[in-house]
Amino acid sequence: MTRYHKDKSTEIHNGDCLQVLRTLSDSSVDACVTDPPYGLAFMGKKWDYDVPGVELWREVLRVLKPGGHLLSFAGTRTQHRMAVRIEDAGFEIRDMIAWVYGSGFPKSLDVSKAIDKAAGAEREVVGVDAVRYARLKNQIGGSVSTGEQWEHGGRNVDITAPATEAAKQWQGWGTALKPALEPITVARKPFPGTVAENVLQHGTGALNVDGCRVGTETWTRKGGNQSTPYGSETTWNTSTTPDIDRTATGRFPANLIHDGSEEVVGLFPETAPSKQSEGVSRKNGVLKHQGENARPSHNTFERTTEVEGYTDSGSAARFFYCAKADASERRNSKHPTIKPVALMRYLVRLVCPAGGVVLDPFAGSGTTIEAARLEHCRAIGIEREAEYCADILERLRQGVLF
Repeated sequence: MTRYHKDKSTEIHNGDCLQVLRTLSDSSVDACVTDPPYGLAFMGKKWDYDVPGVELWREVLRVLKPGGHLLSFAGTRTQHRMAVRIEDAGFEIRDMIAWVYGSGFPKSLDVSKAIDKAAGAEREVVGVDAVRYARLKNQIGGSVSTGEQWEHGGRNVDITAPATEAAKQWQGWGTALKPALEPITVARKPFPGTVAENVLQHGTGALNVDGCRVGTETWTRKGGNQSTPYGSETTWNTSTTPDIDRTATGRFPANLIHDGSEEVVGLFPETAPSKQSEGVSRKNGVLKHQGENARPSHNTFERTTEVEGYTDSGSAARFFYCAKADASERRNSKHPTIKPVALMRYLVRLVCPAGGVVLDPFAGSGTTIEAARLEHCRAIGIEREAEYCADILERLRQGVLF
């Protein structure tokens, strides 16, 4: 089954991703942004028993234009296998982005409980884990009964007391740490010549730094033929007028993304606004322009007459942040793992220019497809499970994209 958007800008394929990829033309895709199986056997799902193989990534490499980027999520336990297979397929590993969050659920075996279970001893319920209860309730969008085994990890919200002496001795011991980050492999298809030559020929090979800046500090840059982001939604306007003034707002994007939670922000030291730059004075939290080149560089950045500066405090404020998807973002999808649309929009914007084609061979619930559409990109989504394809079509229908 293949469904197209009414203007032929979006394709949804229901089928095996390797087989569907083989029907796509060489060098026809600008970027691949995907959340593939992590190889963790999540919830016993058969599709998650291994990470995608080299053959799959070779097909992705083939359909990407020279210099096209691949952004692939992975699990911390199997990130090495994902990255090696991507590299073995012919990609150049460029970086890794860490998406850090404070809302992960520990999937650790409680050794004390395991000892009591093996001994056939019944533990007394002495309370309810209020934090776990609140998180489960928020994630599934409903109530959670005490004693109820929740599907994600088979955990419940009861607090119980050790029943045997051995269980008391091992109370508080477990087998795993709380998950707090997901790595995203940043890879690129090799190309001959220079980046400049490749960008001019294929429109790929570079990252959209200005379109993904973080914060409010503003620079003005002299130069022509620029794709200029403007407005709060970062829509795009391509100009070929020479000597155009381009305004870039915010800090240089980093290879760290966080969810803004208290747990994560608390890991960063609280800092005062950054030191003033050479040739720039600070008055009442505003940076004043002094001289023709307040910050000299190869591209000749010039300060505007009066711009906002790095007046934010706290290191976490200097990184893009996006919370994990909650119940409202599920759109009634049956898929067990859903990425937030805001995060996928940021990643799509980072590697694909407006009007380009974004591929997701593991479309899942369709958040990458929705993100691509919102970023004015064409999209190709492949999903093997028919029920998840139905979720994608419903997601796009609700977003008035189909």
